[in-house]
Amino acid sequence: MFTGIITDLGSVRGIEKRGETRFTIATGYDTDTIEIGASIAHNGVCLTVVEKGDGWFAVEASQETLSKTTLSSWTEGQRINLERALKVGDELGGHIVSGHVDGVAHVVEIAPENQSLRYVFEVPENLAPFVAPKGSVALDGVSLTVNEVQGRRFGVNIIPHTQSVTTFGGYEVGSAVNMEIDMLARYVARLLGKD
Repeated sequence: MFTGIITDLGSVRGIEKRGETRFTIATGYDTDTIEIGASIAHNGVCLTVVEKGDGWFAVEASQETLSKTTLSSWTEGQRINLERALKVGDELGGHIVSGHVDGVAHVVEIAPENQSLRYVFEVPENLAPFVAPKGSVALDGVSLTVNEVQGRRFGVNIIPHTQSVTTFGGYEVGSAVNMEIDMLARYVARLLGKD
């Protein structure tokens, strides 16, 4: 489990396509404290550490993961949001995030709003009912509060701090992001038979 509070802005150091796709990730984390088998969220996608060294670690993604997320479009040098898994007693600063991406949303508008930027995203039709004003959503692993919803589109504000410590500073209209709906919305829909 994660919180959607990004703790490192890493980058893709290498990509190898074998049976699975292996990504080598450059990181500012102290890799001595990362265990092989640890879960780390990469732009919101929970992946398992399979190898590590000084300033880097490697993870593997299945074809299923590549088909449901933005990972298939990653390139060497690309910046990515990283978050290590929660430990008992950690502060829950965002909202509960599983690292299981529901789909891909696209930036359709970016506009200045005071010192913040207002981003408008468009989501796949099947995910639209799970987005609610003042509800939570994770976009590329970042926990955000939804401002408004209109059909398949919703808006969020990104403050300057978030722009500087996450990949949001590099998005433009057309950018694709991994989206995880709020876990509470997922279970309410299941209970109501609307999944």
